[in-house]
Amino acid sequence: LFPAIALHHLHGNATTVGLLYAAPPAGALVCSLLSGWTSHVRRMGLGVTLMACLWGGAIAGFGYMTSLVPALVLLAVAGGADFYSAVLRSTMLLRSTPDHLRGRLLGIEFMQVASAPSLGDLEAGVLASLTSLRFSVVSGGFACIAGCIVTALALPKFLRYGSDAQP
Repeated sequence: LFPAIALHHLHGNATTVGLLYAAPPAGALVCSLLSGWTSHVRRMGLGVTLMACLWGGAIAGFGYMTSLVPALVLLAVAGGADFYSAVLRSTMLLRSTPDHLRGRLLGIEFMQVASAPSLGDLEAGVLASLTSLRFSVVSGGFACIAGCIVTALALPKFLRYGSDAQP
């Protein structure tokens, strides 16, 4: 949706589209440089949940933007939250998976990481064509937060997963 958002909400051009695409990885890069604190996280499940909620909130906020700089900041925040969530998820996966299953589970994780964004783009495009650009983006962010809340309630053990958990 970035090209349509750049044109209709931010009144931009091709450069604007490029900046929108670059903002999440830029946020992830900055957060990777500041990621030392993640080795001290004790409640990793809670950390993943909070970072996923932060991503959803940043995306919902981005959907309301009509100015480029705040839109880029929110996309960078989303990229950073996604990075931290990925670090914690990967740590949990590697620590809790028996050696003989790690390759298979890492393959499944890679498949999810490679395919989910494209499926999300498809869903967002279809929803935007049926409703509006803003509704598609904002509802996606709020749906992420709602999904985190439902998951936390349904899987409290995940929420409590800590660095002291035994494989």
